[in-house]
Amino acid sequence: MVKAANSRGDAPGTPPPARILVVGGGYVGMYTALGLQRKLRSGEAEITVVTPEPYMTYQPFLPEAAAGSISPRHVVVPLRRVLDRCRIVIGEARRIDHAKRTATVTTLATADEGTGDIEIEYDELVLAPGSVSRTLPIPGLADYGIGFKTVEEAIGLRNHVIEQMDIASSTRDPEIRAAALTFVFVGGGYAGVEALGELEDMARYAARYYHNVKPEDMKWVLVEASDRILPEVGPEMGTYTVRELRRRNIDVRLETRLDSCENRVAVLSDGSRFPTRTIVWTAGVKPHPVLAATDLPKNDHGRLACTAFLTVEGVEHAWAAGDAAAVPDITAAESGATCAPNAQHAVRQAKQLADNLLAALRDEALTEYAHKYVGSVASLGLHKGVAHIYGRKLKGYPAWFMHRAYHLSRVPTFNRKMRVLAEWTLSGLFKREIVSLGSLEHPRAEFELAAGGHRPHLPPTPTPDPPQDSQG
Repeated sequence: MVKAANSRGDAPGTPPPARILVVGGGYVGMYTALGLQRKLRSGEAEITVVTPEPYMTYQPFLPEAAAGSISPRHVVVPLRRVLDRCRIVIGEARRIDHAKRTATVTTLATADEGTGDIEIEYDELVLAPGSVSRTLPIPGLADYGIGFKTVEEAIGLRNHVIEQMDIASSTRDPEIRAAALTFVFVGGGYAGVEALGELEDMARYAARYYHNVKPEDMKWVLVEASDRILPEVGPEMGTYTVRELRRRNIDVRLETRLDSCENRVAVLSDGSRFPTRTIVWTAGVKPHPVLAATDLPKNDHGRLACTAFLTVEGVEHAWAAGDAAAVPDITAAESGATCAPNAQHAVRQAKQLADNLLAALRDEALTEYAHKYVGSVASLGLHKGVAHIYGRKLKGYPAWFMHRAYHLSRVPTFNRKMRVLAEWTLSGLFKREIVSLGSLEHPRAEFELAAGGHRPHLPPTPTPDPPQDSQG
């Protein structure tokens, strides 16, 4: 293990700049570092951001990226451009010893160097690694499940859906065709409902260009373990969403679980069986594993125990916000409530965290984080949506328009706002793109074939068991 370079050579009598380490480059990490670099005086502090990706993903736009309404490049924000006064380290924080003020990091160069992980020293820690997909030990899920949390997964899913339509169009086997045209989404939260709504809309449009695939040939299934979907928009809008999805012939299964997807057969808790080549898993998130590798206090759910000042409870010089932090909601009526782990809170907490960290460096008073939840918006496909904002309920086109307007105002940087707006404008003037670029997953395939190798093939698809009950 080697120690990272430390530039603390200051003039005699001048206090050395505080070393601020930000772990995570998502909402909280990027906005905290951005707020600090804007307000710090020259020589007051050095900011290091450790992140596994050189960009921040604006996740509310992932469904539209999957549907082809937005280019994947415009869903992400390059950190090096935005955080030009910060040191960006592309790597994974493996362990944090706050007692010693050190973080152990694996970088992209770790394997090539052969010297092991690097150790970064700090004075102030901002822990914002976000969350990861929460999976369950369901047979076959690790083999066939597709996530929907990153831009790579969103584009991969789009390519996959179009590829399944190509398979269905070219096969003469009715069982392969039925499995290719069956799409199962597990999880009725934002990610699952919006991804399903956008992709079903895209696939229905694409079907007009296939001579033997019609929208009614495709089967879309939404599986949700609770008794309603989209709880954030309220029960009335949740009920409307179920009704709207079913009107589009989407099979919504409430109070139902996925029991197995071995051999590409989705088996549900109500006894239904669906041979399918597409299992999209969006059933919740869990705290990032690095939290367990710290000496910081955590609550029963594995999130960092925090105060309303966004400091880690009972620990000095440690800060946290977003999905990784259990921040008290001082605006809630009931005591003990914490802020929901969503983007709306994460962005606002990050700005308050930056201000409080700056105040702490200058021995000024800290301010508690207080934000009343204003509501939620969700897209169900082109010109379709639901919203519950400031007590007002909207559905259909007005909700869809509000969804776009709200997220356009929230996506970081003027550059990204204009690019997204331009793409939306052009998509209203021209037809949708229905191209699958699945070959991007194997970019060297053609060269390897030309060089005398063999084109890579996926492992053979297991033969599914014959369907016993497709209606439950």
